[in-house]
Amino acid sequence: MITELLHSNEYNSYYTNYINTATDKDIVKGLNANLVSVVAFYNSIPKDKHNYAYAEGKWTIKDILLHIIDTERIFAYRALRIARKDKTPLSGFDQDAYVIESNTSTRTLASIIAEFETVRKATIILFENFSATTLLDVGIASGSNVSVRALGYIITGHENHHNRIIKERYL
Repeated sequence: MITELLHSNEYNSYYTNYINTATDKDIVKGLNANLVSVVAFYNSIPKDKHNYAYAEGKWTIKDILLHIIDTERIFAYRALRIARKDKTPLSGFDQDAYVIESNTSTRTLASIIAEFETVRKATIILFENFSATTLLDVGIASGSNVSVRALGYIITGHENHHNRIIKERYL
Protein backbone atom coordinates (compact mmCIF):
# COMPACT_ATOMS: atom_id res chain seq x y z
CA MET A 1 0.00 0.00 0.00
CA ILE A 2 1.24 3.42 -0.91
CA THR A 3 0.32 4.88 2.49
CA GLU A 4 3.11 2.69 3.90
CA LEU A 5 5.56 4.90 1.97
CA LEU A 6 4.28 8.04 3.68
CA HIS A 7 4.64 9.41 7.19
CA SER A 8 1.47 9.96 9.19
CA ASN A 9 2.03 13.75 9.14
CA GLU A 10 1.87 13.83 5.31
CA TYR A 11 -1.87 13.46 4.85
CA ASN A 12 -5.25 13.49 6.55
CA SER A 13 -6.67 10.00 7.02
CA TYR A 14 -9.63 11.07 4.85
CA TYR A 15 -7.33 10.63 1.83
CA THR A 16 -6.15 7.10 2.71
CA ASN A 17 -8.39 5.43 0.14
CA TYR A 18 -7.33 7.82 -2.62
CA ILE A 19 -3.64 7.37 -1.82
CA ASN A 20 -3.95 3.59 -1.74
CA THR A 21 -5.72 3.52 -5.09
CA ALA A 22 -3.06 5.70 -6.73
CA THR A 23 -1.87 4.21 -9.98
CA ASP A 24 1.85 3.86 -9.29
CA LYS A 25 4.39 4.40 -6.50
CA ASP A 26 6.23 6.65 -8.96
CA ILE A 27 3.95 9.69 -9.11
CA VAL A 28 4.96 10.79 -12.61
CA LYS A 29 4.52 7.26 -14.01
CA GLY A 30 1.08 7.16 -12.40
CA LEU A 31 0.10 10.53 -13.83
CA ASN A 32 1.26 9.45 -17.30
CA ALA A 33 -0.50 6.08 -17.07
CA ASN A 34 -3.74 7.73 -16.04
CA LEU A 35 -3.47 10.27 -18.83
CA VAL A 36 -3.74 7.38 -21.27
CA SER A 37 -6.24 5.23 -19.35
CA VAL A 38 -8.60 8.03 -18.33
CA VAL A 39 -8.79 9.44 -21.86
CA ALA A 40 -9.43 5.95 -23.27
CA PHE A 41 -12.08 5.26 -20.62
CA TYR A 42 -14.06 8.45 -21.22
CA ASN A 43 -13.76 8.09 -24.98
CA SER A 44 -15.34 4.63 -24.66
CA ILE A 45 -18.46 5.89 -22.87
CA PRO A 46 -21.53 5.83 -25.15
CA LYS A 47 -22.87 9.27 -26.07
CA ASP A 48 -26.26 8.54 -24.50
CA LYS A 49 -24.52 8.22 -21.11
CA HIS A 50 -22.60 11.53 -21.17
CA ASN A 51 -25.38 13.45 -19.39
CA TYR A 52 -26.59 10.47 -17.37
CA ALA A 53 -26.83 10.46 -13.57
CA TYR A 54 -27.79 7.23 -11.83
CA ALA A 55 -30.08 8.99 -9.32
CA GLU A 56 -31.72 12.35 -8.69
CA GLY A 57 -29.21 14.87 -7.41
CA LYS A 58 -26.16 12.86 -8.52
CA TRP A 59 -23.58 14.22 -10.90
CA THR A 60 -23.53 13.30 -14.58
CA ILE A 61 -20.54 11.61 -16.17
CA LYS A 62 -19.48 14.97 -17.66
CA ASP A 63 -19.85 16.56 -14.20
CA ILE A 64 -17.59 13.90 -12.71
CA LEU A 65 -14.83 14.38 -15.25
CA LEU A 66 -14.89 18.15 -14.80
CA HIS A 67 -14.86 17.63 -11.01
CA ILE A 68 -11.74 15.47 -11.48
CA ILE A 69 -10.16 18.27 -13.52
CA ASP A 70 -11.06 20.98 -11.00
CA THR A 71 -9.74 18.89 -8.13
CA GLU A 72 -6.50 18.18 -9.98
CA ARG A 73 -5.99 21.88 -10.60
CA ILE A 74 -6.54 22.67 -6.94
CA PHE A 75 -4.32 19.85 -5.67
CA ALA A 76 -1.54 20.69 -8.14
CA TYR A 77 -1.77 24.33 -7.00
CA ARG A 78 -1.47 23.16 -3.40
CA ALA A 79 1.59 21.08 -4.35
CA LEU A 80 3.14 24.10 -6.07
CA ARG A 81 2.55 26.39 -3.10
CA ILE A 82 3.97 23.87 -0.64
CA ALA A 83 6.94 23.08 -2.89
CA ARG A 84 7.76 26.78 -3.13
CA LYS A 85 7.79 27.00 0.68
CA ASP A 86 4.66 29.12 0.95
CA LYS A 87 3.63 28.59 4.57
CA THR A 88 0.18 30.14 4.14
CA PRO A 89 -2.50 27.60 5.13
CA LEU A 90 -4.57 26.72 2.06
CA SER A 91 -8.34 26.66 2.30
CA GLY A 92 -10.65 23.91 1.18
CA PHE A 93 -13.18 24.22 -1.62
CA ASP A 94 -16.85 23.46 -2.09
CA GLN A 95 -16.89 20.75 -4.76
CA ASP A 96 -20.66 20.90 -5.13
CA ALA A 97 -20.60 24.63 -5.90
CA TYR A 98 -17.90 24.01 -8.49
CA VAL A 99 -20.04 21.38 -10.22
CA ILE A 100 -23.10 23.63 -10.23
CA GLU A 101 -21.10 26.39 -11.93
CA SER A 102 -19.25 24.12 -14.38
CA ASN A 103 -21.88 24.31 -17.14
CA THR A 104 -21.15 20.81 -18.40
CA SER A 105 -24.60 20.65 -20.02
CA THR A 106 -23.39 23.15 -22.61
CA ARG A 107 -20.16 21.24 -23.37
CA THR A 108 -19.30 18.08 -25.20
CA LEU A 109 -17.52 15.26 -23.46
CA ALA A 110 -14.79 15.60 -26.10
CA SER A 111 -14.10 19.20 -25.00
CA ILE A 112 -13.90 18.14 -21.36
CA ILE A 113 -11.53 15.29 -22.27
CA ALA A 114 -9.33 17.80 -24.12
CA GLU A 115 -9.29 19.98 -21.02
CA PHE A 116 -8.32 16.96 -18.90
CA GLU A 117 -5.40 16.21 -21.22
CA THR A 118 -4.15 19.78 -21.02
CA VAL A 119 -4.40 19.96 -17.23
CA ARG A 120 -2.76 16.54 -16.83
CA LYS A 121 0.18 17.47 -19.03
CA ALA A 122 0.74 20.57 -16.88
CA THR A 123 0.55 18.45 -13.71
CA ILE A 124 3.06 15.96 -15.12
CA ILE A 125 5.55 18.72 -15.92
CA LEU A 126 5.08 20.18 -12.45
CA PHE A 127 5.75 16.87 -10.68
CA GLU A 128 8.60 15.92 -13.03
CA ASN A 129 10.49 18.91 -11.77
CA PHE A 130 10.02 18.42 -8.03
CA SER A 131 13.14 17.07 -6.37
CA ALA A 132 13.02 14.05 -4.05
CA THR A 133 13.43 16.48 -1.14
CA THR A 134 10.64 18.77 -2.39
CA LEU A 135 8.23 15.84 -2.59
CA LEU A 136 8.62 15.48 1.18
CA ASP A 137 7.70 19.11 1.91
CA VAL A 138 4.61 19.45 4.09
CA GLY A 139 2.13 22.31 4.25
CA ILE A 140 -1.39 22.85 5.51
CA ALA A 141 -4.44 22.49 3.28
CA SER A 142 -8.05 22.20 4.41
CA GLY A 143 -6.83 22.39 8.02
CA SER A 144 -4.52 19.36 7.80
CA ASN A 145 -0.94 18.58 6.97
CA VAL A 146 -0.29 17.38 3.45
CA SER A 147 2.93 16.67 1.58
CA VAL A 148 3.70 17.37 -2.04
CA ARG A 149 4.01 13.64 -2.75
CA ALA A 150 0.74 12.83 -0.98
CA LEU A 151 -0.98 15.34 -3.25
CA GLY A 152 0.49 13.57 -6.29
CA TYR A 153 -0.88 10.23 -5.12
CA ILE A 154 -4.24 11.76 -4.25
CA ILE A 155 -4.66 13.15 -7.78
CA THR A 156 -4.55 9.74 -9.49
CA GLY A 157 -6.28 7.94 -6.63
CA HIS A 158 -9.13 10.46 -6.68
CA GLU A 159 -9.81 9.92 -10.37
CA ASN A 160 -9.48 6.14 -10.01
CA HIS A 161 -12.10 6.33 -7.25
CA HIS A 162 -14.56 8.26 -9.40
CA ASN A 163 -13.97 6.14 -12.49
CA ARG A 164 -14.68 3.00 -10.45
CA ILE A 165 -17.99 4.55 -9.37
CA ILE A 166 -18.86 5.32 -13.00
CA LYS A 167 -18.20 1.70 -13.96
CA GLU A 168 -20.28 0.39 -11.06
CA ARG A 169 -23.23 2.79 -11.10
CA TYR A 170 -23.40 4.54 -14.48
CA LEU A 171 -22.49 1.99 -17.14
